[in-house]
Amino acid sequence: MMRFSTLIRHPADWMTGTSTKDCAVITSRIRLARNLRGHPFPGWAKKGERAKALEILQPAVESLGVMKDAFSRELKDLSSVQKQVLVERHLISREHAARGDGSGAVIERRQSFSIMLNEEDHLRMQAIRSGLQLSDAYKALTELDTELEEKVDYAFDPNLGYLTTCPTNLGTGLRASAMLHLPALVLSDQIGPVLQAVNKIGLAVRGLYGEGTESLGNLYQISNQSTLGESETTIIDRLERVIQQVANHEQNAREKLLEDDPDMVADKIGRAYGVLRHAYLIDSKEALNHLSLLRLGGNMGFFPADTVNMCDSLLMDIQQAHLQLHAGKKLSPEQRDVIRAEIMRSRLQSLNSPDSHNIKNDQTDRFPENGNPEEA
Repeated sequence: MMRFSTLIRHPADWMTGTSTKDCAVITSRIRLARNLRGHPFPGWAKKGERAKALEILQPAVESLGVMKDAFSRELKDLSSVQKQVLVERHLISREHAARGDGSGAVIERRQSFSIMLNEEDHLRMQAIRSGLQLSDAYKALTELDTELEEKVDYAFDPNLGYLTTCPTNLGTGLRASAMLHLPALVLSDQIGPVLQAVNKIGLAVRGLYGEGTESLGNLYQISNQSTLGESETTIIDRLERVIQQVANHEQNAREKLLEDDPDMVADKIGRAYGVLRHAYLIDSKEALNHLSLLRLGGNMGFFPADTVNMCDSLLMDIQQAHLQLHAGKKLSPEQRDVIRAEIMRSRLQSLNSPDSHNIKNDQTDRFPENGNPEEA
């Protein structure tokens, strides 16, 4: 099995696969909730019952084809920093990180699949892909789910579907979501109406780390809220349409900002570059907000296109637990701010100043083939 240090040494596949064409949608995630038949839900189970469920689940998950050479551990064997690193990489939930005895995680070596054992449900399985690839992520996770169902006995009712701890997951057990980067909608004060429209059609909008978290760096998660009474494909198709519409609105807002006020756009991106390139102290919130503008600059052509991938990697590497892992010790907030700035300066050392020359006259090339929100 893979060591923790090996797992986090390289960025996940989905952290480096975003293209400028899919500039608004960073990642797509599909999660399935499943439980064992005849075993109490983890929240109701006694310590011995949780351990028994884990004894069944962990070897079954490790034996899956995609989990060859995977990372597999009981959470009690991980330090608090290691667990928080997995949260920051969206591989386990904050709630799961708070658990210990009787809980575990199995993570595919490229971090495209992760399975939480004895979280709120016995199994919380997820597939993550870069860009808007909900259907591909669902297809891949369904294959894993089908293979696992041949090894363990799921709790399933012919009328209700898959049985889950929370009624909102009952039925398909499906939660589909996408992480979107929406800086132009924020800069143009259109973000409120767009997100209100998303909420009105029954979808949830959350922050960087899901339910109960704020939006940082102009990043938003959009997901389905109900799972009962609709097929998986119906849920995913509707969500993909809405996410594409939001992405189109963001694209339109970027074009309009460049058309109406290119100097303001260049100024904001240039200031963000200047701060990140030269700061010696920077807190997480400020860093994420400046990184958001740097990423926007990579999408708009102010920087080389691979700047986007660098920003996506930095989004993870400057988080609190990643910094402590990097330093090999517990850090005070002030020490984290120093190391965060140091990492930024180092990574941006070879990135030249933003080039705004002819940006305004080159919008068509910079925003290809995404269409009109009205046509979506």
